[in-house]
Amino acid sequence: MHTPRMISAAAALAACLSTPCLAADVPAVVSTAVADSARPAADTARDANRKPAETLAFADIKAGARIAELMPGGGYYTRLLSALAGPGGHVYVLTPPPRPNGPDPAAAAQAIAADAHYANITVQPLSYTDRALGLAQPVDVVWTSINYHDIHNNLDSAGMQDFNKHVFEALKPGGMYIVVDHAAAAGRGAEDTHSLHRIDPETVKAEVTAAGFKLVGSSDVLHNANDPHTAPVFDPGIRGKTDQFILKFVKP
Repeated sequence: MHTPRMISAAAALAACLSTPCLAADVPAVVSTAVADSARPAADTARDANRKPAETLAFADIKAGARIAELMPGGGYYTRLLSALAGPGGHVYVLTPPPRPNGPDPAAAAQAIAADAHYANITVQPLSYTDRALGLAQPVDVVWTSINYHDIHNNLDSAGMQDFNKHVFEALKPGGMYIVVDHAAAAGRGAEDTHSLHRIDPETVKAEVTAAGFKLVGSSDVLHNANDPHTAPVFDPGIRGKTDQFILKFVKP
């Protein structure tokens, strides 16, 4: 995954940054992953809002990639990333420890990994303090969707700096760090990560580039100008329709 390839791909997908991608803009490998009949109906019902084809086209992840997915939640992107990586690649799903008396965050990912259709998935613990995220070898992509703000909620400022450095260490030179999250109002920084589960994309840019990354692209395919940025993301009036940003960073 060399920088020139990523830059040219970003240029080719420039039309996707302000409007949804046309079918011709979406690589066949992405279309195939999204159309995979093994995806559950609960996932495909969310595609209209989450726009996985356009999001993954922007990310430009290649078949055979080794991917680390951080905090996968219910596994919406886990299945898609597995299909993208294919039999020549691998997806390391990193799940945080359970909270006291809370559900096991690894359960959904482990159920997916147990399905032979997703044989290229390994589930392992995520420690916020592990160098290189505890991965045995560098990966091509680190992916985090709708949870960078949650990592903030577990770490102080210094811890967040260290965490992004661990992500940097986990990647091969030329590797990509993809961050998708709910947008906070401009200028709010990380003030709303607990209360609203939102973060200012400018804060993410500043924190990630401070760890040594270069920002090589951003997409507003998930932008919603009608989101006032004042409601929690779980509010029924905005849930599933929040203003979101997608940022692509590269390790030089």
